[in-house]
Formats: sequence, C-alpha cells, structure tokens
Amino acid sequence: MLKDFLPCLAMVLVQVGYAIMNITSKLAMESGMKPLVLVAYRQIFSVIAMAPFAFFMERKTRPTITMKILFQLFLFSIPTVTANQVFYALGLEYTTATIACALNDLLPVITFVLEAFCRLENVQIRTAAGHAKVIGTIACVVGSMLLSFYHGHTIDIIESSIHWKYAEKMTNSSSDNGTNFLGLFLILISCVAWTVGFIIQERLGKKFEAPYTTTAVMCFMASIECTVIGFIFEHRISAWSLSSSVRLSASLYEGIVCNALAFCLVTWSIEKKGPFYVSMFSPLSLVIVAILSSALLHEKLFIGTLAGSILIVAGLYAVLWGKDKETEREIHG
Repeated sequence: MLKDFLPCLAMVLVQVGYAIMNITSKLAMESGMKPLVLVAYRQIFSVIAMAPFAFFMERKTRPTITMKILFQLFLFSIPTVTANQVFYALGLEYTTATIACALNDLLPVITFVLEAFCRLENVQIRTAAGHAKVIGTIACVVGSMLLSFYHGHTIDIIESSIHWKYAEKMTNSSSDNGTNFLGLFLILISCVAWTVGFIIQERLGKKFEAPYTTTAVMCFMASIECTVIGFIFEHRISAWSLSSSVRLSASLYEGIVCNALAFCLVTWSIEKKGPFYVSMFSPLSLVIVAILSSALLHEKLFIGTLAGSILIVAGLYAVLWGKDKETEREIHG
C-alpha cells in the first residue's frame, strides 16, 4: 500500500511545485525581473542544490567522466536546459501562466512527431496504438490552435479576496498580452528544444548511467550559458539585483524545488513505476495553475483556453496510451 502511495504523492508534489513555479515566475517578471536573469539564477541555485545529491548518491556507482562525456553533456545542456528554459521564460512573459502550462503538456506529442519524422519512431498506423497516437496528435494540434486564435467568453473559476501587490498590473498585462502569438511561439520552441535534448539523452544515457551527476553537470554548464546570454541582453548590474524578496524567492524556489528536488523525485518515481506513470500526472499542474492564476493573479480564463487545454490533455493521454501499448507489445514479443 505504502509502496504505491509514495510515488503518487511524489508526482503530485512535483506537479504542485511546477504549478507554483509558473505563478512565482510571473510575479518576479511583473516586479521587473528580466526572464533571462531569472533563468540564469535558476541554474546557479540548482547547481548548488544538486551537487550534494550527485556526490553522495552516486559516489560508488558513478562511471568515469571522460572529455567525450563532458562534451556530450555540453551538447545536451544547450537544448534541454538552456534553450528550453530560456524560451519558456521568454514565452511566459508574453502569455498567461495557464496557456504556457497547457502548451508544455505537448512535450510527449512533440517528441512522438519528431521521432516519427526522423524515423526513430514506428507509428504502426494500422494498429489501435497507432490510431491513438495519430488522433491524439491531431487533438493536440487543434487544441493549440484554439489557444492561439480563439477567446470566447471569460470564465470565473473562483472569486478570491486575496490581493497580491502585482495583481492589478498582472490583470492589465494579461488583457493586452494574454494570447500574444509571440509568447505561444516561444513556448513551442522551448518544447521542441527539450524534445531534441531528450532524443540526445536517450543515446547518452546508455553510455553514462549516472542521472544525478548528469543533471548537476548539465545545470553547471547551463548556468554559465544562461549567465552569458543574460549579460549579453541585460548588462545593467541593477537588473541582476536580488534585493527584492519576490525575485530572490522565485530564483531560489525554481532552482532548488523545480530543478533539483523535482528531478530527484521524478527519477525515483520512474525507477519505481516507469515513465508512463510519471507522464500521467503532467496535466495536474495545468489545473492547479488555472485555479491559482485566476484566484491570486486575477488572470482571465477564456472558453477558448479551457477548450484548447482539454483537447491537449485528451490528446496527451491518447498518445501516452498508444506508446504504453506499443511498449507492452515489444516486451511480450
């Protein structure tokens, strides 16, 4: 009983953590923090948090880190960490937290499409699993189109008496930029970048089986990459100040909780239950973000956003179901 409950609890905590990250990021940006600065600090704090895990948990099992492995980790860090988080943060600045979270659920679908395009994935169109993956992909595309081009009436999820200092500004900003196509485009680029890195990781993971060390090294490399990129576009020292409690809290939270702690919990859950079980929880953060954004940030939720999100979640589960059935068929011959 406890063995089944703990992975479930771990994944719920991870999704709650990711949902809160979207809120803290929006608050930090509305306080004047630049997205590139936030991402750089996120990587720096994640390295500090991940290093002890990597050192103590894999000190006896860690393979030798060669120059070839370091170079591969460097290549892997560019799309998976740097590009993914830079474009996501930039996109989040131009759209709402709910829409950004909904588009992030497209990751498994984009992975399937890219792998099929590169002939790394066998679609098996004549099987039920193949049908599910294709129909799920179409549903996700339609859902994304609804998020991009259709508003409809607003939906009031919950009326909250809680008033954040930045809520009024957030409301005005969301009304102007909530469905900004640039934001949607940047979020999609971040998903594609993560998928490219995931494909690289699949090949690397077979050669270097030390997930905590891999993550710590990649975050270290990404911290350098993101800091350099941040200083190129934002070289004012005042922009890098963490004197604001909102900026400091967001940077610490995203680095420690959303990078280091979340990775450890996800890795442990995959070992216990497998990747399909972990993927099933991803839509939970969307529900939490929608509620928190409406209640705390006065973010408007439109019918188009709701309908698009539902289609994306349904398509996600269809693709995951198809992938799971194909995996079962391969295992059982």
